[in-house]
Amino acid sequence: MRPSERASLLRPPAAAVVFAILAVLLAGASGDARRESSAGAAGGEKRSGGETSSGGASPAPALSSAPLPVQKPGVAPVIVLREDIFTSAPFAQCHASTVVETADGLVAAWFGGTAEGRPDVGIWLSRRDGTAWTPPVEAASGRGAGSGGADEPCWNPVLFYPVGGPLLLFYKVGAAPAAWRGMMTRSADGGRTWAKPAALPEGVVGPVKNHPIEFADGTILCGSSTENGGWRVHFETTGDKGLTWRRTPPLNDGRGVGLIQPALMRVGEGRVMALMRSTAGRVYAAKSGDEGRTWTTPHPINLPNPNSGIDAVTLRDGRHLLVYNPVSQGRTPLAVALSPDGRTWTRVLTLEDEAGAEFSYPAVIQSADGLVHVAYTWKRLRIRHVVLDPERLSSDWRLIGVGPQYPIE
Repeated sequence: MRPSERASLLRPPAAAVVFAILAVLLAGASGDARRESSAGAAGGEKRSGGETSSGGASPAPALSSAPLPVQKPGVAPVIVLREDIFTSAPFAQCHASTVVETADGLVAAWFGGTAEGRPDVGIWLSRRDGTAWTPPVEAASGRGAGSGGADEPCWNPVLFYPVGGPLLLFYKVGAAPAAWRGMMTRSADGGRTWAKPAALPEGVVGPVKNHPIEFADGTILCGSSTENGGWRVHFETTGDKGLTWRRTPPLNDGRGVGLIQPALMRVGEGRVMALMRSTAGRVYAAKSGDEGRTWTTPHPINLPNPNSGIDAVTLRDGRHLLVYNPVSQGRTPLAVALSPDGRTWTRVLTLEDEAGAEFSYPAVIQSADGLVHVAYTWKRLRIRHVVLDPERLSSDWRLIGVGPQYPIE
């Protein structure tokens, strides 16, 4: 975001400042806040790599019943902006958003149509032009993509802006996830216009839900997965911005715990950790020490997962930030957790919480100005964009809390 936009976002209203000062005084007299933290599963790590599958993922033991943290207002709001990217659109439902920062500002995309999996579902896009989002436009579709020229739905777009550009848009086409074919298109003008989409090589899906990461030599690492023959995670790399590809073997066999949609975090020089959606009610994790070429066997960590998408980002201060549904069933609430090392996590913020509603499939990035941007599905009707100030996020609720919240009607 531009400096003027960031300054505007970070300037709280006078009433909020007064409220925050009073809250700090009251918080000093209160007891210790409860916190929820979790550690990675104990035991040795098994490495997989080379040309064969590593086998099944470790089973998930029961979750601990740690109490949730008591949220207290702090000295300034953590949520500095909460907005809907659109309030009316030419589609009935939307899902699976992605967000990226380009040289010209933020760009977001999602799939939209009659309903998920219907042939009219396409990839829609909006740009944040100054202080507002542009009206949604369809950037890609599956019209005529099926057998005999039949229409097919599009799925799970992922935007990525590599060093030097151009803006890349990955998405999938197919009647169902088991039949997905990876697609990619490029934009040289920040998402205003797009080249003709091209199919990725057979067996390459591209980033299946979450943003890739780019290494110093220009290699782009994508977390990917397949849903035919069981849910299995693998990883794909490209060193030339999508012209040629390599992929790893699956990390799990899909016969036991199903794993898909890895989210990538940097945990050291050449070291990456992937957090994965699972069918076992838990988030699973795996590590790589060689820029994603080989991986440890996935194992469960002490974070719940209701078989719904997650996303994570490594902040510039070294902390890791995860956006997830902190339950084993359902897709509400939607929350934020922090970790110093990717193993021990503390839930620090609730973004949405409404019984029976769906708040899901988050995408999260940190922009050049240091702010954190989260986009997510809001009841399948809208895509919501929330901006966080990570300097105000703390796992110690006695010091800094969530601050005043500004709901959108």
